[in-house]
Amino acid sequence: MNARDFVKRMLVGRKLASAQLGETLLPKRIALPVFASDALSSVAYAPDEILLTLSLAGMVGFAYSWQIAAAVAVVMLLVVMSYRQTVHAYPSGGGDYEVATVNLGPTWGLVVASALLVDYVLTVAVSVSSGVQNAKAMFPFLQGSEGLVAAVIVVVLMTMNLRGVRESGSFFAIPTYGFMIGVLGMAAWGLFRIFGLGTHLEAPTAQYTVVGSDPYQGLIGLAAVVLMARAFSSGCAALTGVEAISNGVPAFREPKSRNAATTLALLATVAITMFGSIILLANLTGLKLIDPDGGSHFEQAGVPVEIAHETAMGQLARTIFDTFPVGFYFVITMTMVILFLAANTAFNGFPVLGSILARDGFLPKALHTRGDRLAYSNGILMLATAAVALVLVYNANVTSLIQLYVVGVFVSFTVSQFGMTRHWTRHLKTEKDPKRRAHMQRSRVINTIGLTGTGVVLVIVLASKFIYGAYLAVLAMAVVFVLMRSINRHYQKVAREVAVGPADARMLPSRVRAVIMVQEVNKPTMRAVNFARATRASSIEAVLVSVDDVETRSIVAEWDAQQLEIPLKVIASPYREVTGPFLNYVKGIRSDNPRDVVCVYIPEYVVGHWWERVLHNQTGFILKARLNFMQGVMVTSVPYQLASSKYALSRAQRNTAAAWRRPGSGQVRMGDSGREPARRE
Repeated sequence: MNARDFVKRMLVGRKLASAQLGETLLPKRIALPVFASDALSSVAYAPDEILLTLSLAGMVGFAYSWQIAAAVAVVMLLVVMSYRQTVHAYPSGGGDYEVATVNLGPTWGLVVASALLVDYVLTVAVSVSSGVQNAKAMFPFLQGSEGLVAAVIVVVLMTMNLRGVRESGSFFAIPTYGFMIGVLGMAAWGLFRIFGLGTHLEAPTAQYTVVGSDPYQGLIGLAAVVLMARAFSSGCAALTGVEAISNGVPAFREPKSRNAATTLALLATVAITMFGSIILLANLTGLKLIDPDGGSHFEQAGVPVEIAHETAMGQLARTIFDTFPVGFYFVITMTMVILFLAANTAFNGFPVLGSILARDGFLPKALHTRGDRLAYSNGILMLATAAVALVLVYNANVTSLIQLYVVGVFVSFTVSQFGMTRHWTRHLKTEKDPKRRAHMQRSRVINTIGLTGTGVVLVIVLASKFIYGAYLAVLAMAVVFVLMRSINRHYQKVAREVAVGPADARMLPSRVRAVIMVQEVNKPTMRAVNFARATRASSIEAVLVSVDDVETRSIVAEWDAQQLEIPLKVIASPYREVTGPFLNYVKGIRSDNPRDVVCVYIPEYVVGHWWERVLHNQTGFILKARLNFMQGVMVTSVPYQLASSKYALSRAQRNTAAAWRRPGSGQVRMGDSGREPARRE
């Protein structure tokens, strides 16, 4: 095993057979943390974004936080009600892409797909960045290195997924339920201390006054409308991940659709409760956040104050559990973990969507292939690369990344709901059963309301965030859309070009003319000669390009001494070039006999060490690359194994999948590959 293979196996692990790919059916109690971790994790940063935006208006802005939170909760209810109809209508798990493609056509399907692909990248960047920001409450030394730390975490998540770490129940349930217990427990204990015990709780930032930005100071006129729209659109980040359940319906236990719909309702209930509790506690404790990039800052007694940024979750946990440090560390730890798990859901969703798009011919076919560990490795690597670039460019700044994030979410929401209204309208034209018609009409009304709500939010998001970074998300979606259309057109063009016609299968060349490339008379050349003879070509000739007269005369003499009865043609090369004269000779054969096929035999050394590749076969490599572009020319490499090749062979044999299953045996144990994996509950 060479160094590259050793490192790969250490990071990725041993190969897995395709037969080891199984399906795990999840009950509702496990499906909730598995599919809802992304949506629930947004509770950790969505309240922050509302408060940060409102800080631009100064102290008066925070008074409107609960109205913004209520509006976000209403939109979440609309979205959840709409997706409950989707899981019943499309239990196959295709999600928004399938809904848009089936009901609106491939173009709208690509619009959704481009939005989702960009959204998955931003999910990783935002979730990991938010996790690092919350980690600063426990590890203040991370200040200033957030981007680098976030990039390292993305690489760790990438490695985990390359190894095939899946969304198992135990892996997701414990931290997700831990996060829910931590946040809801913090809210219950905080409210009990305030209203039950009469304890006066003040957040660390309660003593400061917030001075806003000049355009929004005091919330007057048009500036008030603009700022409220920005705060609302930032708070809508809480809706990210709601669509994940519609993509995972096949993983639910029977009845799949009903269980998925129930899980959606549970998700909405828990998410709204947690989201509202954080906003309520922030108001009760006097919690404040500022956006230095936007122009707001802290003052105390009229003097500007600079303090280290701490998230709303960190401040609330520190305030409410001031006498119980274990509670503080538990809440912050669970928040970090759930945010990293939310990023991990994107590592499952992006490659799967990429595989579907590759299958449909909109992305490179390589994205449809599973890797050594049965994961879509190429999609995972692509996602990780894009996410690392984002967190480094933005230095894990959640506020800046949020400006890009929400756009793709509501594009997919809106197009999906439009597709669902078309779905119900199409089925109502043929459905005769009164009960089913009534159900379809009710579902259409729900999806129409959802379409209206998400459409309005999309307009608000675009209008309020476009100049603050949303245009970059729109541009990225447009680039991805155009790229996928171009790839699809290329695949279709190639398919038409290589399609077999009626005459193609029967048409034979007039003659097959064999040309052997000769550089010296040795065993590799003799093997090429013998192989060319064995193919019984119409004619065989050897070609030598002369770059040195003395050497040429020596080769000709040796060739004659072998008595091969194969003519050796010598081509003069006054400029000492080998490839050009040889190519011109082959081209001349083709032009004189257009219906003939020319088969060029090139002797090639098989070496065992990387440095030997530099010393051998260079002319042959160049010729093969050039000859591949010549019509009617076939290239055959005739390998000759040097003594060193046995080392490469032994390395390859040690690196087989069988060797990893059973070191030293070289055989797969009977019964392992054909046995169906046991289902986990």
